[in-house]
Amino acid sequence: MASFPSSWPCGVVLALLCSLFLLGLASSNVYIVYMGERHTDEPNLLEDSHHQILSDILGSKESAKESILYSYKHGFSGFAAVLSQSQAKLIADDFFVAYADVPEVVHVVPNRILNLHTTRSWDFLQVKPQIVDGILSEGHSGLGTIIGVMDTGIWPESESFKDDGMGKFPSRWKGICQEGNRFNRSHCNRKIIGARWYIKGYEAEFGKLSPSDGIEFLSPRDAVGHGTHTSSTASGAEVKNANFRGLAQGIARGGAPSSWLAIYKVCWATGGCSSADLLAAFDDAIFDGVDIISASLGSPPPLSTYVDDALAIGSFHAVARGISVVCSAGNTGPYPQTVINTAPWVMTVAASTIDPDFPAVITLGNNQTVVGQSFYTGRGLNKFHPIVYGADIAATNIDGTSAGSCDLETLNATLARGKVILCFQSRWQRSAAIASKSVLEINGAGVIFAQFPTKDVSCPWSFPCVQVDFEAGTSLLTYMAASRKPVVKFSFSKTVIGQQLAPEIAYFSSRGPSSLAPSVLKPDIAAPGVDILASWSPASSYKLLNSPQTKASPFNSKLDSGTSMACPHISGIVALLKGIHPKWSPAAIKSALVTTASMKDEYGQHTVAEGAPHKQADPFDYGGGHVDPNKALDPG
Repeated sequence: MASFPSSWPCGVVLALLCSLFLLGLASSNVYIVYMGERHTDEPNLLEDSHHQILSDILGSKESAKESILYSYKHGFSGFAAVLSQSQAKLIADDFFVAYADVPEVVHVVPNRILNLHTTRSWDFLQVKPQIVDGILSEGHSGLGTIIGVMDTGIWPESESFKDDGMGKFPSRWKGICQEGNRFNRSHCNRKIIGARWYIKGYEAEFGKLSPSDGIEFLSPRDAVGHGTHTSSTASGAEVKNANFRGLAQGIARGGAPSSWLAIYKVCWATGGCSSADLLAAFDDAIFDGVDIISASLGSPPPLSTYVDDALAIGSFHAVARGISVVCSAGNTGPYPQTVINTAPWVMTVAASTIDPDFPAVITLGNNQTVVGQSFYTGRGLNKFHPIVYGADIAATNIDGTSAGSCDLETLNATLARGKVILCFQSRWQRSAAIASKSVLEINGAGVIFAQFPTKDVSCPWSFPCVQVDFEAGTSLLTYMAASRKPVVKFSFSKTVIGQQLAPEIAYFSSRGPSSLAPSVLKPDIAAPGVDILASWSPASSYKLLNSPQTKASPFNSKLDSGTSMACPHISGIVALLKGIHPKWSPAAIKSALVTTASMKDEYGQHTVAEGAPHKQADPFDYGGGHVDPNKALDPG
């Protein structure tokens, strides 16, 4: 391996390894000036140097203070500021001028907007917290570790975040409980030991966010639900009798229930996460003293070089300080070269299935039945309704393909009223949720959505919708063609355990190889990410399709799917490993997980990857394989 002079800042090495200067996305209002490793342990001196650079460009210290959004001064050096393209270029050009003398400015990165990507999953993984004399034993529950979650915030009142039995946070902890809209210091406890929120970069691009519209909270409080879900999956306390509208009933808990949580809200309900805000969260998390960072977010291809990627930069400095960083692989599978978050120093997690099934029976007018999957447990079932194919009731001037997939505003309202609509997934319309919304808006009675075979249930829970495969959908068409008055009725969905072959790699899970660095194998590992039950925010707009508001409970939950759900499973397992082996480095932990991962399902057969067609999974689907937490404890 090539060596570099020890006097070079870490950031310069990173820049050389990754690429030369590239100033993309010039339309951004915010630029990140990355200056590599800190050259002093005095944060105030670093901040003064950042102001001085800006003063030289903008003409005065007052202008510099007005322009700067964040001064990165704990884990690394740099700043984010509102700049014009020409001002950013002036700072960037100094990189070339002073290069031979090791410049202060390593790189200038335009701000980018990133996107967000249980009762059974931990039992499926055979992770059982060890209890001695009624108390969770040290290490086996993540005791002594701090998980930092970078997401949409947290709903602190959830039972998942109660602090019964939690010890006082460690003296090394330097974090804060940052107050804001409907969030004060009392919302932190011995479970949630820190909470911060970041919005300067986002507002510099899109304007001020107002909490008065009820869509968002200017605080660590979660208006989306995503951050609450990932936090409770990684580290939630035990909640008995948890369920989602009667489905997936059981005891919900996180993987490392004795670990502490530190919340970094970087993503917003109105859409997206600013990379300037994300980098500020990394800087603070390093200073605060977290052991693990869990980030279920990222940008789709084309991938930025590592030195242009705020997540890669922030995680690079975190890992250098002994902090494991776990990221989602993305949800644009099953196509190759779609995996994201491909930096070699992070753990990139693919999504796999677990064994619960949510079958719903469709009974035809001739008493034959078709079995699909559904989350619907509401009213209006066990009653026959006429059924019609969407393509046969296309609205005026709408082609049959669009109507056949029940895209928005493609169906004739008069012909659809009171009927169950059969819809087939198309290249352009792949969502059962969109089909359901389309049918609801014209007073249809329900939806049968035929699509590629997958165990991920994408039907909404708030409207009668059953998801079937293409074969079942075609058999329904055959029945409809042979009957003068075809009718169907739905049964209630239920939960069945152990009848699904698992784990399989989820259809949506992004696949390797990395489009940026194919020689770096990505993803690294797979973990449960399909139909995962965990806590959710009662303020979330996930109550889809104008359904009646349900009364919020202390454990407001949701079944959700994505590599976003797989990522915190690995984060929780890392906390377990760190609790038992506190001296293991991020590389040792990653090695233990990847080298002990399983390439076979629960019956000893080779793991299958959902796709077109399904196939035997390979390292570009799941990296080292499906996580085996118990083997990783003692990898040999």
